[in-house]
Amino acid sequence: MDIETYRKIVARGELLDAEELQAWMREAAVEAQRVTAQINGNFHTPDELRALVAELTGGEPGDGFCLFPPVYTDFGKNLFFGKNVFVNSGCCFQDQGGIYIGDNCLIGHQVVFATLDHLLDPARRASMKPAPIRLGKNVWVGSHATILAGITVGDNAVIAAGAVVTKDVPADTVVGGVPARVLKKIDAPAP
Repeated sequence: MDIETYRKIVARGELLDAEELQAWMREAAVEAQRVTAQINGNFHTPDELRALVAELTGGEPGDGFCLFPPVYTDFGKNLFFGKNVFVNSGCCFQDQGGIYIGDNCLIGHQVVFATLDHLLDPARRASMKPAPIRLGKNVWVGSHATILAGITVGDNAVIAAGAVVTKDVPADTVVGGVPARVLKKIDAPAP
């Protein structure tokens, strides 16, 4: 198994239940734990953090990326950051299903991104169903929000603090609550 084969399996939405696949995922988790321990264990300059995030994800975060540790992920290699992304402390990225964060996004304290669901059938509960989370450009996610698998958040949207996002979020809206619902439309500023 390699990361490209894994990404193809995830892109097809296949169940992650083969023993070989789960063993490979556990190995990737150990590597993610090693790198996140480095990120979280000591002070690092912004350039050092950027290098560690590149090691964690296997790719460079976009220009202007900023992270305030600690940060947590149990995979790392399916996490993608656009330009000028700010991630505040305590965020959890369960990125096996893919997390794509667009340019100019602001991620508040202790936000959770969860890209895996387990099956309801108790006999198959260990099987996992991946689905990506996609944030458009200029999205602001408030502290302690949770975004569930398969969610797409449109450009310029705001997710209120503490919201649990279970459905796609339209562009130019504010959502909040549990489960999150549209609270208001954001009026575009006049040119």
